[in-house]
Amino acid sequence: MQPVKIGLLGLGTVGGGTVSVLTRNAAEIARRAGRAIHITHAAARDYKADRIPGVELIKRIGDDAFAVVDDPEIDIVIELIGGYDPARELVLKAIANGKHVVTANKALIALHGNEIFAAAQKQGVMVAFEAAVAGGIPIIKAVREGLAANNIESVAGIINGTGNFILTEMRDHGRNFSDVLAEAQALGYAEADPTFDVEGIDAAHKLTILASLAFGIPLQFDKTYTEGISTITAEDVAYAGEFGYRIKHLGITRKTEQGIELRVHPTLIPERRLIANVDGVMNAVLVQGDAVGPTLYYGAGAGAEPTASAVVADVVDVVRTMTTDPGNRVPHLAFQPDELSDLPIVPMDDVETAYYLRMQARDKTGVMARVAGILAANDISIEAIQQKTSEEGLDAVPLVMLTHKVREGQMNQAIEDIESLDTINGRVMRLRVEHLDG
Repeated sequence: MQPVKIGLLGLGTVGGGTVSVLTRNAAEIARRAGRAIHITHAAARDYKADRIPGVELIKRIGDDAFAVVDDPEIDIVIELIGGYDPARELVLKAIANGKHVVTANKALIALHGNEIFAAAQKQGVMVAFEAAVAGGIPIIKAVREGLAANNIESVAGIINGTGNFILTEMRDHGRNFSDVLAEAQALGYAEADPTFDVEGIDAAHKLTILASLAFGIPLQFDKTYTEGISTITAEDVAYAGEFGYRIKHLGITRKTEQGIELRVHPTLIPERRLIANVDGVMNAVLVQGDAVGPTLYYGAGAGAEPTASAVVADVVDVVRTMTTDPGNRVPHLAFQPDELSDLPIVPMDDVETAYYLRMQARDKTGVMARVAGILAANDISIEAIQQKTSEEGLDAVPLVMLTHKVREGQMNQAIEDIESLDTINGRVMRLRVEHLDG
């Protein structure tokens, strides 16, 4: 049987890793796929050949990505350029040319996936995107195929390694956010502009994809609530620990009677939960199914070869099904295209969760009672409360508390009322609490 010919867009970190894995494991991969797989045409504006084992076996390398997707000999295009443009145009052109596509581009899928999958369905080709979420963890295959018998109830994940590294360092060493961010940039974990990582945009791209797979809804990145970790202090991390919690930057999607929750934000999790003990740059995704119960998927969420592992696995899947009737392939978003649901996304004000609150209160009699009174007036019950020792020279003390579950809109009103008190200095720090009971 003729080898499958691959066109590769991008020879950066993941592209180089893909070449290396495909070359090193060529025999084993051919045994699994049933055919040899060769990269015959690649496009890259800049790459270091001496750092990519096997790159010398690629017959043609140029800087024109469109020449790759227009190459009539190419069967599968691997898109590893990243970003929205020109990745979208290249992928749609490849599909129009009747080529299957493998991509690690979470931003592209989250924003343009509905259009891309519709085009692929029309052309009878596959678009595989396992590497777009959680790097080397096969979470997309697990949700789309391994858990197909289940009604998925919720998905909660640490799906950005940069943010997890920062929060781990803050907890383990009592360091400030800005100091750890600078170290993450020096180590190459964070970009020079870290906004996508620390403000939750990268995680929101990935959560958008997971929600579609879990609940059979269209991709809706614009409706994903996103909150970052840049306002978290070393004190918040320490106070959470005193209550028996750890702070993690979670993506959470959950099916409720009102619709689908879709949110990314820093979250307190009980320290005894397995996912609370996922540290450093590692990723983990907790999926709750009605039949299987809670399942946890852990591993490297980024890096050259972990991500290449997912890319090459997608290539193998595509090769295995290239001769399959398109109507009998595994659907891109787990459900048949005409079976996608129109369940609404729940507004953040209607989400119910518990809360951690920290405020600077004047060291005067009755302040705690006034705060408790405002919470009670908004039907918010306090689970635990601590008043910390004031720093020398300051007339305010940190007041820290945990509440029971309440609707976010009620908490917003309570915070507004508390901040209006003349005995409260500055803003109230609010973090959500999830117990993630199995």
